[in-house]
Amino acid sequence: MNGIFIMPEFDVIRSDARCTVCRVCERQCANGVHAFLEEKGLMVSDETKCVNCQRCVSFCPTHALKIVENPNRLRENANWDRDTIREIYKQANSGGVLLSSMGNPKPLPVYWDKILINASQVTNPPIDPLREPMETRVFLGKKPEKVSRGADGALITTLPPQIELSMPVLFSAMSYGSISYNAHAALAEAAARLGILYNTGEGGLHEDFYPYGSNTIVQVASGRFGVHEKYLETGAAIEIKMGQGAKPGIGGHLPGPKIVGDVSRTRMIPEGTDAISPAPHHDIYSIEDLRQLVYSLKEATRYKKPVIVKVAAVHNIAAIASGVARSGADIIAIDGFRGGTGAAPTRIRDNVGIPIELALAAVDQRLRDEGIRGNVSLIVGGSVRSAADVVKALALGADACYVATAALLALGCHLCRTCQSGKCNWGIATQEPALVKRLNPAQGSERLVNLMNAWRHEIMELMGGMGINSVEALRGNRLMLRGVGLTQKELEILGISHAGE
Repeated sequence: MNGIFIMPEFDVIRSDARCTVCRVCERQCANGVHAFLEEKGLMVSDETKCVNCQRCVSFCPTHALKIVENPNRLRENANWDRDTIREIYKQANSGGVLLSSMGNPKPLPVYWDKILINASQVTNPPIDPLREPMETRVFLGKKPEKVSRGADGALITTLPPQIELSMPVLFSAMSYGSISYNAHAALAEAAARLGILYNTGEGGLHEDFYPYGSNTIVQVASGRFGVHEKYLETGAAIEIKMGQGAKPGIGGHLPGPKIVGDVSRTRMIPEGTDAISPAPHHDIYSIEDLRQLVYSLKEATRYKKPVIVKVAAVHNIAAIASGVARSGADIIAIDGFRGGTGAAPTRIRDNVGIPIELALAAVDQRLRDEGIRGNVSLIVGGSVRSAADVVKALALGADACYVATAALLALGCHLCRTCQSGKCNWGIATQEPALVKRLNPAQGSERLVNLMNAWRHEIMELMGGMGINSVEALRGNRLMLRGVGLTQKELEILGISHAGE
């Protein structure tokens, strides 16, 4: 019945003239698409299993393979598109909730692409970052309300705990279990080499990565997986995960087949059991409860580490952030609705939450209006795709940006959006040893370092063109942004003028 209703999404086209029957495609595909028919001496393909990860295409030595969209399309219209029809067929077959991975793919506005950066010309000349100093370092944490001096007149320079970053970018939370050991190794090594931080996600920290503690944010989620005294002591900062952009109001779920070996030991749960983080923290039902956890973590680490509270971008995010800023948190991380995930209910991923650009602007303005912007730093994530997105986020009020999907792409991810299956052909979102080996952590680390170094150069070039020589001078500088194709209300929320004004 399934085959009657749902046609394969992709066609695998094999050139018989080029195919040498080397069977590389068969060995490389974890989904069982390719097979060798011994009696006929030829390769065949089961296209119902193809996810278009491009692994076979990349490794075919004779370039005999192509994967294309199946032209045999369902009869669709503007209201009933192909994906909607296919999803109904799937649920009619299974009776289950649809699961998806990565970020929201719907054609909703991407505000980064509707915001342009201003440039300096004559009266405020640009700066050449190759010949003049350009400061990309940032310090995240609570800042003093005013400059203070001691009895001897000297400046008091003692600050609450801060995170120092060489550039305003961090690797976002991706748990060990949802991604592989080798992926975590690449992220940890790259963060250390770059002078930035990576985030463990809610799966604890593998013992091999404790030496990277000064470049690690350890996360405390509702399931408390892998949380213990040494874990908290090791991290440079602690993040309380209240929400995630890809699934606001929903907890985490790592299927039992991924809870194996070191994943089980790191998370401190039995092998083969589902790791379910409930949607709410069952000890947090108010800002006062959140404040208690914030200070419990600070007490546990002797007030040496900043505490981050991560929330999803939702419709009352400005009010939520105002409360979090008063909870004692040092940093607020806001995750937009295009943020990636290893697995989320499709309906939640595609319909819940708001764009990070609007959430960021609303939060920054609310905290400024209330005179508490200096109480916290702001980290934002949710499809930050380039150095230009980072610069626009900073100008809208962010102190730094989380990146995750961009980092996975640097590791080789092909966005086939089947992370939830655990059969990642590129060795990233999998725990199968044969697949994990496909990602070389040393090469992955090098690619991440290359990407971030390129972004850092581009950030300096963009700031130089604006006549700005430091991230601090860029933060919240909305005069340097202009909108195109936006409504008056959108411009008002973003706090920017339209291009031409």
